[in-house]
Amino acid sequence: MTVHRILSWSPAAVVFDCDGTLMDTEQHWQEARNITFRSYDLAPPPGFADRAKGMHYAECGALMAEETGKPDLVDDLTDTLLDTFTALVDQDPVTMPGAAALVRLAARHLPLAVASNCPREVVESCLDRAGLLGCFGHVVVACENVRPKPEPDVYRVAARLCGVPPEEALAVEDSLTGMESARRAGLRVLGVGPRPPEQEAEKADLWVTSLTDGELLTWARSRIGA
Repeated sequence: MTVHRILSWSPAAVVFDCDGTLMDTEQHWQEARNITFRSYDLAPPPGFADRAKGMHYAECGALMAEETGKPDLVDDLTDTLLDTFTALVDQDPVTMPGAAALVRLAARHLPLAVASNCPREVVESCLDRAGLLGCFGHVVVACENVRPKPEPDVYRVAARLCGVPPEEALAVEDSLTGMESARRAGLRVLGVGPRPPEQEAEKADLWVTSLTDGELLTWARSRIGA
């Protein structure tokens, strides 16, 4: 894949991830994981933060229990993790650099959706407090009939609700888990953050270090709504 799959193309819809893409919540997830581990006198296994990034909170709770040898604490760890994260993000909702400007520009021309592994109430509360919720026609989250990322369900449903075929929609993602979900659903993918090693980098069609990237903004102004 090449950058031309994005920069020479005009999407018919844009689907954004929330955590780490629109909202600066990874710091809250990291703090919530650490607090949860301490609450049960457990130590985070080495490299746990990297393995947990982009993971559904229930899967994260299960991984916490598995890697600390406490399978009987799965439910307790999961509940504590979510409650702690929700409290932290409610106290300090912060948007990622460039996210609000890009969302508001795109919302003037295209249908927008959010595809997230977080609970709906958390996503909607974050976006509402950031003044962005009204820009999105749809918020799609993992639930009983919609499997979490890296399964393709959330992106597939989001594209359908936006009224476009998946191949005509752009996914904006910061995690490799989310990029895999979007690619499997058939969307083109904009990766946000440091470019990873080559094999993992191929999960995105274009990488930018942040949503303030000048080339991205030039493309958005000329191609979104074109």
